[in-house]
Amino acid sequence: MSDDDAGAFDARAFLATVPEDPGVYRMIGDGDRVLYVGKAKNLKRRVSSYFRTRLSSPRIAMMVAQIVRVDITPTRSEAEALLLENNLIKSLAPRYNILFRDDKSYPYIKLSGDEFPRLAFHRGAFAKGSHYFGPFPNAGAVRESINLLQKTFQLRTCENSVFQNRSRSCLLGQIKRCSAPCVGEIAAEEYAVDVDLASRFLDGDASWVIDEITARMRRAAARLAFEEAAVCRDQVRVLQSVLHRQFVDSGKDEDVDIIAAVEVEGVVCVNIAMVRGGRHLGDRPQFPSGAAVVDAADGLAAFVEQHYAVHPAPHRILIDLPPDAAREALTEICAQPPTLAKPRGEAERAWMAMAEKNARQAIAARLADAGRVGERLEALRDALDLPEAPARIECFDISHTMGEATVASCVVCVDGVMKHSEYRRYNIDGITPGDDFAAMRQALERRYGKVAAGEGVRPDLILIDGGRGQVSAAAVILADAGLQSIAMVGVAKGEGRKAGLETLVFPDGREGMELGGQSPALHLVIEIRDEAHRFAITGHRARRGKARLASRLEDIGGIGPARRRALLATFGGLDGVRAATVEDLCRVEGISRKLAEQIYSALR
Repeated sequence: MSDDDAGAFDARAFLATVPEDPGVYRMIGDGDRVLYVGKAKNLKRRVSSYFRTRLSSPRIAMMVAQIVRVDITPTRSEAEALLLENNLIKSLAPRYNILFRDDKSYPYIKLSGDEFPRLAFHRGAFAKGSHYFGPFPNAGAVRESINLLQKTFQLRTCENSVFQNRSRSCLLGQIKRCSAPCVGEIAAEEYAVDVDLASRFLDGDASWVIDEITARMRRAAARLAFEEAAVCRDQVRVLQSVLHRQFVDSGKDEDVDIIAAVEVEGVVCVNIAMVRGGRHLGDRPQFPSGAAVVDAADGLAAFVEQHYAVHPAPHRILIDLPPDAAREALTEICAQPPTLAKPRGEAERAWMAMAEKNARQAIAARLADAGRVGERLEALRDALDLPEAPARIECFDISHTMGEATVASCVVCVDGVMKHSEYRRYNIDGITPGDDFAAMRQALERRYGKVAAGEGVRPDLILIDGGRGQVSAAAVILADAGLQSIAMVGVAKGEGRKAGLETLVFPDGREGMELGGQSPALHLVIEIRDEAHRFAITGHRARRGKARLASRLEDIGGIGPARRRALLATFGGLDGVRAATVEDLCRVEGISRKLAEQIYSALR
C-alpha cells in the first residue's frame, strides 16, 4: 500500500524503526484519536501486515486509511503485552477494536494437589499445584461431568476444612458416591489410581479408561472377586451410557472446537461448540461490542485471537469462513498453532450446522430482547418526562433486622440489562439503629462522592426503594455533591405491598405517580427494584450471621481470643465451626470434650 493510501503517514519509514519484540501498538488518527489497539509477539511483523497491498477486510482498510501515526510499546513478554492491551482498550475505547465481553469466565474442572485430590467446579485464576481440565462451554457441562466422575471414580468433592475434620464418612460416602478417604476407607495408592483414571477420562482418553476398567473387571472375575467385578461392570456401564446418552459422539477420541460466525440484520454472533474426547459438550454464543464496522469474518478473527490468548487451543478448529485472518491470529498467539479447517465428513458438518443454528437462535433472541428492552426504556422516558431514555440506571435499597447489621445495596442496569459485575454493597455503621434515612444518606455519600470526584460513572437515573423521606434525603446528598441534575425517583410500595400498585415519588414535590400494573415502564422499575432488594437482603443476612456467630463464640465461657482464632483457622471460618461435630471440635488444640460440647450446644 502506498503512503498516499495511508494519508500523511509514511509507513515505510516507520516500519524500518519497529523492533521485533513483543509489545502493543496503537493506531492513531486525526486529533490524536486512537483508532485501534493491538498486541503482538513480533511487533515488526504484525504492524507490517497492515500496510500490505491486500488487506484482510474492508474494516481494516477503512482504519488504515485514517492512520496518521502508530505508537508502539515494546514489552518483556507476550503476557505483559496482553495485560497492557486489555488496560488500554478499557481506558481508550478504540473505535475499531472488536471486543467479546462475557460476565463470567469459562468454567473448568479442578483436581487439587492434595494427597487425596479434591474434584471441584472452578472459575477464575489457576492455583499452582492443581490440575485443571477444560474449558467447558457452560456450567451444566461441568456439573454433568463431575456427577459422572463421582458415580464412577468416587472422588471427594468436600472442602479441605471439612475433609480434615471428619470422624465418620458423610452421606456421599454412605451412598457410594465417595470412597471416603477422610476416614481411611481407601488407601492413598488406590485413590491415586482412581484419580489417574479420572484425569485420563477428562483428557479425552475415554476409550482407554473403559478398556482399563473392563480389564480390571475380568481380572476380578478370574479370581472370583465377584463384588469387585460387579463394581467395575457398573463403572463401565455408567461411562458408556453417559457417552451415548447426553452427548453427540464422533466415535473418535478427539478434541475439536467448532466456531460459527453468523450475521443477521447487522447483528454478529460467534458461537463456539466444544468437542472433547469425541463428546460434544455444548456451545456458547457470544456477541462483539465496541466496533464501528463488524461482519462475520471480522468477528470470527477477533474471537479466535481473544479466546485462544487465554484458553488452550485443541488439536483442530473447524470454521465455515475463509481461514486467513483467523490463521494469522493463531500464529501470533500459539507456539504450535492448531489445524484450522472447514468441516469434512458427516459428523463435522452436523456439528457446524448445529453451531450455526444455535448462533441464529441467539441472534433472534437478542433482537427480540432488544425490542422489548427498548420499549420499556422508552416507556420509562415518557413516564418520567426525561429528554432521553436512561442508558444507565442505579437503584439503592436498605436491609436490616430491627437496626442490626444494616447493609445498603446498589445495583446497576445498563441499556436494560443488569450488570452484576458493577453491583456494590455498603456496610452501614455509625448511625442510630433503624434509621433508614441516615443509612441511605451514608450509602449515597460513599457512592456519589467518588462520582463527583471523577472516579465513577455518572448514571442517567437513580431509583430509591422508599418513600418521600428517603427521596428527600437522597436529593440533599446529590445537591451537596453537585449532581442534582441527575434524574431521581423513589419507588414506594403500594397498598398492602401488592406488586403493580407501586407509586413513583419525585424529589421536587410533585404528586406521586401510579403507572399501573400493565405498564412496561413499571415492569422495568420493579425488576430493578426487586434485584436491589434481593442483593441487599443477601448481604444483610451474611453480615448478621457472621456477627451473631462471632458473638456467640465470644460469649462461651472458656473461649478467649486465642481459642477463637484456633477454631476459625481449623475449620476455615465461622460456617465450618458451626458445621463441626463434638468430635471434630475436640481435635482443636486447647479444646476439651466438655468445652467442645458447650460450643456445639451454643451454636445450635
